[in-house]
Amino acid sequence: AELARALARLHAGRAIAIEVEGEGHFAGDRQDLIEILGNLLDNACQWAASRVRVTLAERGEMLEVRVEDDGPGMPEAARELATARFARLDETAAGSGLGLAIVSEMAALYDGGLEL
Repeated sequence: AELARALARLHAGRAIAIEVEGEGHFAGDRQDLIEILGNLLDNACQWAASRVRVTLAERGEMLEVRVEDDGPGMPEAARELATARFARLDETAAGSGLGLAIVSEMAALYDGGLEL
């Protein structure tokens, strides 16, 4: 919720509503979780029309984090490229092309993954 508030302020000019539902426990480093969630939420805010929803749920020993936005979506064919380092699907948008690659790599360190 703290991160959602910070990103809502960062994207205040676009009036993006960020909703957080559910709860869960992350058995890892807090900074790693902030890095993962920060990248996911910032990406969602960048592409959202007006709303981003984060849903947290524990699945066995894993924390499932679902981030959804009401933006245009990503073509299925672009999903693999989206997690490659420095890959940018839209060169006109701000960003370095590292965010989703970082999320994917950090999630793998915790035996997790990223699914687009």
